[in-house]
Amino acid sequence: MKWIHIASAGLAAAWLVQAGVASAQEQQWLQDRRYREGIGYRVGDLELHPGFAGEFGYDSNMFLRADNEHPTDVFRIRITPSLSLSTLGQQRRGQDAGQAPPSVNFRATVAGIYNEYIATKSNSPDDPSKFRNLGALGDFDLEINPQRPWGARLFGNLTRTIQPSNLSDTTAAYNRITAGAGGEVIWAPGGGLFDWRLGYNYLTTIFEEARYKSLNSGTHTLETRGRWRFLPRTAFMFDASQGFTRYSNPGAQTYLLNSDPLRTRIGLNGLVTDRVGFLAMVGWGSTFFNQGNTPRENYDGPIGQAQLTFYPTVAPTLTDTPREASLTLSQINLGYTRDFADSYFGAFYERDRGYLGVSYFFAGRVMTSLTAGVSRVHFPTLYFPAVAGAAAQPRSGAFNEARYDASLLAEYRFMDSLAVNTTLTYEQNNSKSIQYDPANPALVDNLSWKRFQGFLGLRWFM
Repeated sequence: MKWIHIASAGLAAAWLVQAGVASAQEQQWLQDRRYREGIGYRVGDLELHPGFAGEFGYDSNMFLRADNEHPTDVFRIRITPSLSLSTLGQQRRGQDAGQAPPSVNFRATVAGIYNEYIATKSNSPDDPSKFRNLGALGDFDLEINPQRPWGARLFGNLTRTIQPSNLSDTTAAYNRITAGAGGEVIWAPGGGLFDWRLGYNYLTTIFEEARYKSLNSGTHTLETRGRWRFLPRTAFMFDASQGFTRYSNPGAQTYLLNSDPLRTRIGLNGLVTDRVGFLAMVGWGSTFFNQGNTPRENYDGPIGQAQLTFYPTVAPTLTDTPREASLTLSQINLGYTRDFADSYFGAFYERDRGYLGVSYFFAGRVMTSLTAGVSRVHFPTLYFPAVAGAAAQPRSGAFNEARYDASLLAEYRFMDSLAVNTTLTYEQNNSKSIQYDPANPALVDNLSWKRFQGFLGLRWFM
């Protein structure tokens, strides 16, 4: 087995970038309020939505190892209690078309995810059970003066992610806490034909094991975004952000450089017909890494997104808030994204991804959600940590990875608050082998891996 092995694909790229807080949790129904919540309970001017789920499943590659590194397959048990609290929705308020909207909207969610790992073979060299642990997530969102000319929004989130590394050692686990908070001021004159937002947020990632403390970081971000509806069903959109990422204690990992990433995009969002929508955003991004002990390699290029959406039912209008528009359960999306992010594997990575998404809710009982994607991930030159002030030595030249992902959630609801579901996911990373010990060129790390997971569960939700 390898030593610290920071080159592990599970830590290398998109899995741990600062932008992927929600994706750290695996249950799609937990991430998305459309699936998580039922009718709920009214308590005064608030709604309570408790839930509880139990799942049993199989994981073909718990440690994300290459085929020649002895993958470990396990049985898994997940127990997930959750609770959401919110101000009353429009249905309970009984709001008429001419009635003023509430002065405050609030929503908060907490959940725990207990993970149990059971070896499929009694003579397995690894002991998966010692990785049993409790993940968690929480978030809140407070809107002040919604749907008025001037308003504000405060938000925050916290996630504890449980992720073993490819070592069968709990002191090498990538367990981490990601926490963020921020706010924005909203200006929406003219009855919502135009809105402009200016905000700030802070996001920090803290690794729990001592050997990964050098990866702890914080990012301050100033951002602005806006929308102008110049046609009944079409809007011009723009967004821009300036980030400031700092590693709190990089120590010997001198290839980790602070950066000031800048992004800016413009585009259109609209409806071609009542059932067909489009989104097109294009812009530019740059990483602006600070000077350090390794040569500065920056991403400086185009970023953007293009997506076509088909709605089996009538699509939401542009006057709907993004949150309410996302609650349209049945839709088919076909799209492409290009973006970049800081990487614990080196300076940064850039990713091109094509994706397909299908979600359908039938007769109030059967829910299906399918997502699939193909990505090209590009890494610049990688370096070993510099030793005793010497120049950093290259670890690998620039290279590309091909990644494939697919997930299916299917749920049948016996009643409004009880459902049985199955979740199937497949992930594959086609990469290369790179040197991980500068003193021994013969020792290499294979970054390729593949993984299948399947769960069957029972869920109660209100």
